[in-house]
Amino acid sequence: MRLLVTGGGTGGHVYPALAVIEALRNGAAPSAPLEAVAWVGQRDSIEERIVTRGDAGAGPMAFHAIDAGALRGANPLKAAHSVLRLMRGYRQAQRLVASFRPEVVFATGGYVSVPLVLAARRGGCRVLIYLPDMEPGLAVRWLSRQADRVAVSFDAVRRHLPGVEVVVTGYPVRRALFETTREAARRALALPLEGEVLLVFGGSRGARTINRATRGALQALLERVYVVHVTGHQDYAEAEAVRQSLTPALRERYHPYAYLHDRMTDALVASDLVVARAGAATLGEFPAVGLPAVLVPYPYAGQHQHVNADHLARRGAAVVVEDADLEVRLLPTVRALLDDPPRLRAMAAAAKAASVPGAAAAIAQHLEELAGSRARDAA
Repeated sequence: MRLLVTGGGTGGHVYPALAVIEALRNGAAPSAPLEAVAWVGQRDSIEERIVTRGDAGAGPMAFHAIDAGALRGANPLKAAHSVLRLMRGYRQAQRLVASFRPEVVFATGGYVSVPLVLAARRGGCRVLIYLPDMEPGLAVRWLSRQADRVAVSFDAVRRHLPGVEVVVTGYPVRRALFETTREAARRALALPLEGEVLLVFGGSRGARTINRATRGALQALLERVYVVHVTGHQDYAEAEAVRQSLTPALRERYHPYAYLHDRMTDALVASDLVVARAGAATLGEFPAVGLPAVLVPYPYAGQHQHVNADHLARRGAAVVVEDADLEVRLLPTVRALLDDPPRLRAMAAAAKAASVPGAAAAIAQHLEELAGSRARDAA
């Protein structure tokens, strides 16, 4: 199988695809072994940084940069500039499709997906789109009409994609999330084997509101739990300065990181509770490890994060706190959960029940089917 993969803007558009590539490389599609794979994204982007590191067990692969631009929320001048970038990206994608000769293109969303999907359709390639969120964004909603098949994590998502061939696969996550032990994860992060661990995570770019609320409650939190705090690059220096100002005893309990890349698996497995945004990854990664969550939907992401958070909250796996309330509610919410072990165990069980361990292999098999149909047409 010759495969081009695209998606970006956030880690939530990247890690599911890497989990699928990992499954392909481990033989999840035996009749169409992976002959060649490359990623298509924007230069100096989160997807370029993740993919070129070989994160999530997928291994290193070639990265091809093309132009793209967001249209939603842009003023007329920026929108016009984005249209020009998309047109350039389309021409770049056409050249890449002609030289790489993919049988199938796998897209996970973000505006960088648009040029490649359109070029793939023009070039006669098959297209599979995976929608990680509970609701499609603008790019995926429009591109779904260009796809041969759209994979979704939950049956409830079908209603957003009328007239499209939809398959329900679950959310694909890296295999290490199911295989890493708690003891190994804690050793990897220099955490004690005993004691409660709170993970604070704002997503691949960090979250200013979550970081600010964590700083305000930090001393009280550290008196109760160990804190692993993934700040994002912008706020890391300030978090490290705060750590240095703590007493030696509390300093040992605070572990700030700018970003964890593949060690994020250890952070998820090692933790007893997470405070996080409600991006798409929360729907797959937290359930995979049975991690109870306090979810703080980003208020400027349309309704996607609220819908994601409500999905887990309705199943008893999460508590939702609005962004504007977090500074006041962070500490009492975390304390209330940690002080109620039966509730925390029930939330963990509810999260685990939402996991679909075979999702990556299921999507790999759909890619195999599409690649096979492309090969038959070309014969």
